[in-house]
Amino acid sequence: MPRIHLVRHGHVHNPDKVLYGRLENFRLSDAGREMAEAVARRFAADGVPVGRVVASPLQRAQETAAPIAAAFGLSVDTDERLIEAWNLWEGSPLQSGPKDFIHPRNWWRLRNPWRPSWGEPYKEQAERMWAAIRDAAAATPDKDTVLVSHQLPIWVARCVFERRSLLHDPRSRECALASVTAFDVDADGTATAVHYSTPAAHVEVPR
Repeated sequence: MPRIHLVRHGHVHNPDKVLYGRLENFRLSDAGREMAEAVARRFAADGVPVGRVVASPLQRAQETAAPIAAAFGLSVDTDERLIEAWNLWEGSPLQSGPKDFIHPRNWWRLRNPWRPSWGEPYKEQAERMWAAIRDAAAATPDKDTVLVSHQLPIWVARCVFERRSLLHDPRSRECALASVTAFDVDADGTATAVHYSTPAAHVEVPR
């Protein structure tokens, strides 16, 4: 039974503290590169039978995938379905966390947290992620596949598996930088178990 490892990208170089979303040219920081190397080392040390590495097209995901692929003598494939969720605040500066979004001028954007009204619907994110997961399992049934993606798409995929509400507080997501959320997927594409680990938890993130 293949295991599909969803890896969140590492820490990003973002000195202006903007919500980068799908914006281009946001690379990993030095800490982010160290995180990616830590994930690669953990997979190799644990003897994970990685047969394929696939990443979101965004730079930070590609850079996270590179050392993992190199550790197994593989190249990085790209899948658009692994991309970050789009949202209406993309490019906006983040100064005070959630407080930045509750100004009255933003209330219309916040009108429907179930969908949500400010960005890509959770349901659509989950559908594209699960399509990518099932295709990955079918493509390499005798090996594991690593899919490098982003926090929100990974989290909603897990919520669907665990039958949680897609409406959630972002602070409650169990999806740290460079964490691994892995699903066991059987022959008919059904996920049977989820596993979570943080192989880069020891890496210090700059303030």
